[in-house]
Amino acid sequence: MLEFKFDTQLLIEGHNLDEDAINDYITENLKGDCLLAVGDEDLIKIHFHTNEPWQLLEYCASLGEIYDVVVENMERQEAGLQG
Repeated sequence: MLEFKFDTQLLIEGHNLDEDAINDYITENLKGDCLLAVGDEDLIKIHFHTNEPWQLLEYCASLGEIYDVVVENMERQEAGLQG
């Protein structure tokens, strides 16, 4: 059984985005692992494994427009089912 069930990926489009500050906030405030927060001040790509993807989406939406949102259930994938 996986510790964190949902593979959550998205893009944040905004102004003056700070990938280090975003990385720090997620690390300090959300439970999960495999965090990737990369980009520039206008566009950040997020990848994060968590059990509460809605918390990540809510935070990211507060920073700018989110799109290309993908939330996959890795337990289903591990069982050979569509995630």
